Amino acid sequence: MYFTQDFLDFFIELAANNQKEWMDDNRARYHSSVKKPFENFVSDLVIGLHKIDSSIQPNPKDCIFRINKDIRFSKDKSPYKTDRSAVLSKFGRKNKEYPGYYVRLSPESCQIGGGAYSLQKENLLFLREKILFKADEWHELIADKNFIKHFKKGVQGEKNKLIPREFKGKELTSDYIMNKQFYFMSDHSPDIILRKDLVQYCVDRHKTTLKIKNFMAEVFES
Repeated sequence: MYFTQDFLDFFIELAANNQKEWMDDNRARYHSSVKKPFENFVSDLVIGLHKIDSSIQPNPKDCIFRINKDIRFSKDKSPYKTDRSAVLSKFGRKNKEYPGYYVRLSPESCQIGGGAYSLQKENLLFLREKILFKADEWHELIADKNFIKHFKKGVQGEKNKLIPREFKGKELTSDYIMNKQFYFMSDHSPDIILRKDLVQYCVDRHKTTLKIKNFMAEVFES
């Protein structure tokens, strides 16, 4: 088991006391109940995912998001996030564009997902073009019964309101040409976080997204 009940209790208390003074008073607890266990979990998850996807970044510290929030442009000035999260991919958290896998643990839920969340203009165009010309393959992948079993909402993401100018006048073989983002997410009870087999639980669900992830990743490799 990676986490104890104190992992969840820590964030419940932090949500009610989200200030530096409280964190300083609970710094040792944070390291023992949250930071170190999460690093161990992500390290083992990297190993588990690497077995099914050799592109996965081997350094877990490059995958884990900081607990400190960026409050420069936010009305909410509370300094800490009330969860722990990580992106596992070829480049880790520093590249939100390259498709990969995602996990977020909080007292509200265990979120498991992935995809391509923040595509730059050129790669977004390349992916849309690939979906346009390989629409049958794309729709077969996202309709896979094992994928849908675990990700009932399928591939999601913000969409253009108007047809992208590069595709005007073309036959749109897929509604996903309108997507700006291509991600998938599932929410699970926070009780999942306390399971001994949490890594395998995540790997089993990520495995159902592998072919979709590879379809998108080929755009970046060409």
